[in-house]
Amino acid sequence: MTDVSEADEAQRAAARAAAGSGVEVDLLDEMAALQGAADLLAAIWDADERSRPVSPEFLRALTHAGGYVGGATSNGRLVAASVGFLGRDGDGLLLHSHISGVAPDLQCRRVGFALKQHQRAWALGQGLRRVVWTFNPLVRRNAYFNLAKLGTMVTGFQPEFYGSMSDGINDGDDSDRAIVEWDLTSPVAVAAASGLGPEPVELDGATVILRDDGRGDPEQVAGAGDRLLAWVPEDVVTMRRELPERARRWRLGLRATFGQAMADGYRAEGMTRSGWYVFRKPGGQERV
Repeated sequence: MTDVSEADEAQRAAARAAAGSGVEVDLLDEMAALQGAADLLAAIWDADERSRPVSPEFLRALTHAGGYVGGATSNGRLVAASVGFLGRDGDGLLLHSHISGVAPDLQCRRVGFALKQHQRAWALGQGLRRVVWTFNPLVRRNAYFNLAKLGTMVTGFQPEFYGSMSDGINDGDDSDRAIVEWDLTSPVAVAAASGLGPEPVELDGATVILRDDGRGDPEQVAGAGDRLLAWVPEDVVTMRRELPERARRWRLGLRATFGQAMADGYRAEGMTRSGWYVFRKPGGQERV
């Protein structure tokens, strides 16, 4: 069970995050608001009616069943939304955060951070201690946000997780996904919620498995030490559009190295602004 003080402090941290980003974050449950959330997410993903991520009817059923649909508003306009449902794994109940998005004109304004802190507070209030979701590990800004800004850990890798996707963001690319786990009461998550920046990441002495020139070396994983490094490009979304063959090489290189590291028991626990994932093996040195 979640300690009451943990849930209360999470609520306060969420309120501070919302105030700092100039938005109001609330649960959405009325049909008009759910329609707005579905439309916003479809617009962010550049999706048509066939490929839209969620429907308002699905969101209505989800909220009725006790799932999470949160939204951030600015001057009465819905500018971000997040959708999650209850799940279970070998460690018990969790919230699976299926999709979260921020309107393009308000990105880089900490709105996403405020939305996730609201989700964290809600989950702790429900007695949940973990949130899990997937993301494209080649998208550096998402990786940095998840690991450095929120204090999560990448615990798995799934090639072609969704199969073929046809929305405007993912069309033409494989749907490889990293599995990220957010331990909501871990010291790093609590520090992140309090507004503390990530600790400096030490790169010296680690084994490089994916270099900044795109050359991957999965064989380096075998017999490596406690720490591995893998670099990802700054903007793979633009690369996919302008240089699809190069983006494809990055996809395959990351699949071979990142995927091998996950299979061998490493966990991605750090991410630098310059694009380096830092992997550690459980039982190794202290977390970066």
